Amino acid sequence: MSHPAAVPDQHSASANDARKPIVLAFSGGLDTSFCVPYLQERGWAVPTVFADTGGVDAQERAAIEARAQELGVASHRTVDGGPALWQHFVKPFVWAGEAYQGQYPLLVSDRYLIVDAALARAAELGTGAIAHGCTGMGNDQVRFDLAVKARGDYAIVAPIREIQKEHTHTRAYEQQYLEQRGFAVQARQKAYTINENLLGLTMSGGEIDRWEAPGEGARGWCQPRSQWPATPLRLRIGFVHGEAVALDGVALAGPALLARLNQLLAAYGVGRGIYTGDTTIGLKGRIIFEAPGLAALLAAHRALEEAVLTKQQNRFKPEVARKWVELVYEGFFHDPLKTDLEAFLAASQRCVSGEVVLETHGGSIGAVAVSSPHILNAKGATYAQSADWGVAEAEGFIKLYGMSSTLWAQVNADAAQ
Repeated sequence: MSHPAAVPDQHSASANDARKPIVLAFSGGLDTSFCVPYLQERGWAVPTVFADTGGVDAQERAAIEARAQELGVASHRTVDGGPALWQHFVKPFVWAGEAYQGQYPLLVSDRYLIVDAALARAAELGTGAIAHGCTGMGNDQVRFDLAVKARGDYAIVAPIREIQKEHTHTRAYEQQYLEQRGFAVQARQKAYTINENLLGLTMSGGEIDRWEAPGEGARGWCQPRSQWPATPLRLRIGFVHGEAVALDGVALAGPALLARLNQLLAAYGVGRGIYTGDTTIGLKGRIIFEAPGLAALLAAHRALEEAVLTKQQNRFKPEVARKWVELVYEGFFHDPLKTDLEAFLAASQRCVSGEVVLETHGGSIGAVAVSSPHILNAKGATYAQSADWGVAEAEGFIKLYGMSSTLWAQVNADAAQ
């Protein structure tokens, strides 16, 4: 897998800092901010890496870099993870076309690209130590740890996991820990855990964790119904071999196309849901998610596939897709079975080329038109309209097709009563 493109360090380590470096995957949020002084006070030099996978604007990106400097990290680097995220997750995910447990569109799959960025920085610094801000209660710790282990023999430190036995209310403790050392905590971070990237947004904590109705603050990109535009929106997405390559006739690179879909469709509240799922570690997890662009890509791709794949392909492919989704969700991003399944998915896309028109009035989005040279149209027949076969052929087909069931009914007439 290719590493995300690097941006020069925002500031470099002190020349006389002799402490051993541990590379921290850093987002500037409460958890990873806590990790910096925690690790420093245990003797580590802490170079940080922020993998920008598309969930922040220039102002937020600058704020993350400023946060790293405020915390006194040894060095900080920002990398562009959007192209790798599109290539290694979005493409095969859309090919698969299935959400986890039928609902969740795997919005935290950028974790694997974040690991790649952190390991690339560790190689530059010559260290075998990696740190992350995952808790011991969630799935991300599994994704981070297994992704690191698949790449080599590294020491993994997870400060939030280390403190949770002694401090049951870990976020309150983290906040207090930082404030005692003179570091402010954003008000929004006190209530919710928020993750944003090119794929979408997830939110947990507060009333969401208490199984209550989300409050007014529990909203990210998607506008509420009262603010949806009155005019319906139509979009035309072009696909080549199953990959979205154009929006309304304009060729766009994948990350830019997905970002544009997110922007357009968030105004219509598309792609928002409340999801309760079975986590890898066995707990029930409840989150709010918002994925406007992915919702559109999945709807368009499915409509095109339904028209161009054979009956047998359309029946079998979801079985492969569900297994691929499970592997990615549960941390097995580098398992060879995932690679094997992707080979099948890629092969299934050789004729999935064409254009799909989507329409939304708000809340949901669906395909209203499909065009492709590969649509499996019969020249002499249209379903429920006309056919180029006669009564005898239809009756013969039905007789043979249902012969087994008909014979059972005849032979076991008494048993059926």
